[in-house]
Amino acid sequence: MNEQLSKVHEAPPTDKGPFYHGTKADLQVGDLLTPGGESNYKPELKMNHIYFTALLNGAGLAASLAKGEGRERIYIVEPTGEFENDPNVTDKKFPGNLTRSYRSSEPLRIVGEETEWLKQTPEQVRQWREKLANSKGEIIN
Repeated sequence: MNEQLSKVHEAPPTDKGPFYHGTKADLQVGDLLTPGGESNYKPELKMNHIYFTALLNGAGLAASLAKGEGRERIYIVEPTGEFENDPNVTDKKFPGNLTRSYRSSEPLRIVGEETEWLKQTPEQVRQWREKLANSKGEIIN
């Protein structure tokens, strides 16, 4: 089974999008999202990748957990280079990339903004933050 999981993780993504990035940053169409920022989950960690998903509500969850005081935003993004399955979630509990989460060391170009998605309640956000704070897993950077 481990060999099978390894092959799924190593498989290149076939997802064609659309792709989304959740944040609290106020950005514009045409702006580039680049790697190098602090992790939303481990502030001491500088990220080598920019993360995105093909699931609108997944990006909404990321926006609700993002640092900052701004409003939650979901940007529609296009990768400008190669990308891979996010190893932080791929094959962790189930084979494959069920969250349709990806990462790239190349910038993402903002091509639009979504305004409608299933928003987390304050209690759900609190529970997610608690779960992440208690996580023993390491972020694969």
